Amino acid sequence: MNTAKDTVSSVAEPLAAEEADFYRRAMTLLQEAQVPFLVGGAYAYARYTGVVRHTKDFDVFVRPEDKDRALRTFAEAGYATELSFPHWLGKAYRGENFVDVIYGSGNGIARVDDGWFEHAVEGEVLGMSVPLCPAEEILWSKSFIMERERYDGADVAHLLLHCAQDLDWDRLLDRFGPHWRVLLSHLLLFGYIYPGERDLLPRRVLDTLLARWADEGAPSPEEKKLCRGTILSRAQYLMDVEECGYRDARLEEGAMGRRDIATWTTAAREEEKKQLELHKG
Repeated sequence: MNTAKDTVSSVAEPLAAEEADFYRRAMTLLQEAQVPFLVGGAYAYARYTGVVRHTKDFDVFVRPEDKDRALRTFAEAGYATELSFPHWLGKAYRGENFVDVIYGSGNGIARVDDGWFEHAVEGEVLGMSVPLCPAEEILWSKSFIMERERYDGADVAHLLLHCAQDLDWDRLLDRFGPHWRVLLSHLLLFGYIYPGERDLLPRRVLDTLLARWADEGAPSPEEKKLCRGTILSRAQYLMDVEECGYRDARLEEGAMGRRDIATWTTAAREEEKKQLELHKG
């Protein structure tokens, strides 16, 4: 798959030298320790879409079984480390700079597995040759982010705009699995956002998903009083599972236990509180 872009569609301020050195050092440490990793986040997104933006973190993706070794590598190099959310995320700090060590997703769906590495592409990040997360996995994981304060639908649309003709659609369909409605919603929105580009999407994929929708019967007993909204937003559907008697799909269809959900929910409520205080200010 060749989805590299020759030009960029937006220009971001260059990184400070200290920050760039920190990120390069983080990649070098993992390479020297022979910890398999992929670079994701803004750097992989720029590779596929040409949209350049610098954020205050640096995302490396590892298999779950390698997370402890990755964090230990940083700790032995003098970094402060933490397992921020045990079901998907750790961090390594030095001063104000930090690296996110990612091995899943907040909703428990997009676990990093061998497929991420088998379909990775080579890229250049800050002058270093490193493997990048595959476009399919980036699109898959971003498709579920529908928080009040963050919605990644525009990122999904831009990935489709630039990569639709190169995507492995069968693998993407397999990634979404029982969550195919989420993919269908983004494909339908793409045709609304870019009406003149809707033919970029393979008709067979849309036909497949629409046929699934058309063939659905009445809800099964297992689907009654099930809420999948918590897979899309960690905060906006809490009322449904805490007060309205709906079952939390993360316990049945994700890779999260009750303790993981409680920790993730506490962080969501703290974030909401911060946002309210900012608005009041």
